[in-house]
Amino acid sequence: MRILSPAISQLARLRMGRIVYFMQYPVQVQQQVFQNLISAGQYTEFGKQYGFSNIYKIDEYKKRVPIHTYDTIKPYIQRTMEGQQNVLWNTPIKWFAKSSGTTADKSKFIPVTVESLDECHYRSGRDVISLYYNNFPDSDVFTGKSLVIGGSHQVNKLSENSDSYFGDLSAVMLQNMPFYGNMIRTPDLEIALMDEWEEKIERMANAVIHENVTSIAGVPTWTIVLIKRIFELTGTDNLADVWPNLELYMHGGVSFTPYREQFQRLIRKPMMNYQETYNASEGFFAAQDIIGEEGLLLFLNHGIFYEFMPMEELGKEEPQTLQLQDVELGKNYALVISTNGGLWRYLVGDTVQFTSLLPYRIKVSGRTKSFINAFGEEVIVENSDTAIAKASEATGAIVNDYTAAPVYFSEKGNGGHEWLIEFDVAPNDINRFMQVLDDTLKTINSDYEAKRYKNIALHMPAVHVLPQGTFCEFLKSKGKLGGQHKVPRLNNDRKYLEEILKFTAENMNA
Repeated sequence: MRILSPAISQLARLRMGRIVYFMQYPVQVQQQVFQNLISAGQYTEFGKQYGFSNIYKIDEYKKRVPIHTYDTIKPYIQRTMEGQQNVLWNTPIKWFAKSSGTTADKSKFIPVTVESLDECHYRSGRDVISLYYNNFPDSDVFTGKSLVIGGSHQVNKLSENSDSYFGDLSAVMLQNMPFYGNMIRTPDLEIALMDEWEEKIERMANAVIHENVTSIAGVPTWTIVLIKRIFELTGTDNLADVWPNLELYMHGGVSFTPYREQFQRLIRKPMMNYQETYNASEGFFAAQDIIGEEGLLLFLNHGIFYEFMPMEELGKEEPQTLQLQDVELGKNYALVISTNGGLWRYLVGDTVQFTSLLPYRIKVSGRTKSFINAFGEEVIVENSDTAIAKASEATGAIVNDYTAAPVYFSEKGNGGHEWLIEFDVAPNDINRFMQVLDDTLKTINSDYEAKRYKNIALHMPAVHVLPQGTFCEFLKSKGKLGGQHKVPRLNNDRKYLEEILKFTAENMNA
């Protein structure tokens, strides 16, 4: 691997010139991306329906094409899955990323084109490494292998007679990855694409123990599960003992705030670095360009045209959106994208805030459907993650996972929030934990503070401490154990919370 390392690192450094260009000329680059997308889409059925051939300006595009959710664009995707081409994109679509961000029964099938793989996902992956090398020019990250934890669905044919396939995004990317990409990753595809996660963790742990792993990529939850199994096999409690050359953990999918302290305990190494990415089935949107600082650099030259919908527009019949030059720091926007994967004015479902305007950096602040606003308190995931982190710090706790939902007004009392929390290390005082959580939410969210004033509208949050492994077992009972599936952190109704409480009670009584 040391032979490949200098060549790969040099290529990564050369890529920085293109990154700097879109950082310096963001509006112009996005204008060109828009023109390229409209040009490619004008002969598709979708493009003909909305008159792409006569669209020359972004404002015209916004007037003609409505905002689409997955439900409204699904009929076009379904036809493509049935073998029809030139519906959403002008090149053949044979791959679909199966995505499920929550425990909802329905799965999304996102088209994956050759262009979206090459110009978005793979290009973004190279840019992430370029940004890392820009921070650490003397890095030896390519002297070893990258442990990739992902791919909870094997690649499957859509139908017996079909030449189209689906799997989760990581599975699709691994299946189509250039040969040199597979040379620097571990474990083998046979293990990486396994569908059954319990066996997968076991085989992965045994397969990678003796590798020279220098970087890890994966969602925090399953990474921790794997690390703990490796500890059981090796008898150590420090991953640096197993992989002394490990220097980078690339994470995304959920906020890292509640996990940071736990990772620092599991990987006790002075030169360990953490780099956040924002990657979804719909596209690779951003990555941390200054390691250790808040904010992810928005990727602007990767086949994605961005719009940003102010939260007050969400749910309106004709919501207004903004372009880059119109956004403000610190405001919540719902992300709307048009892509070279055939998604047009597509509401992703994530909310973002800008942390910098030149260059444009963002942070993921929550989900359009993952929040609690039953009483006008407008608590978003960023708020809850911060509160959990502060409460953990104050009480020595380490949180594995959590979910929360409203307690509605009743004849017996006013409303409130109810929390289900699974700890890796329990707090020294659970009442103190909840007090700090509540106080933090008051400090960072004025709407919540107003509703909590003298307990007039909302009472003190209630908490249920769940046994370790409850969230995983619950997802397993739903047939949704894997990296793409998770219980929503915040819910504006009690559906998931009640299901988990019932599941927990039944298992405790079994």
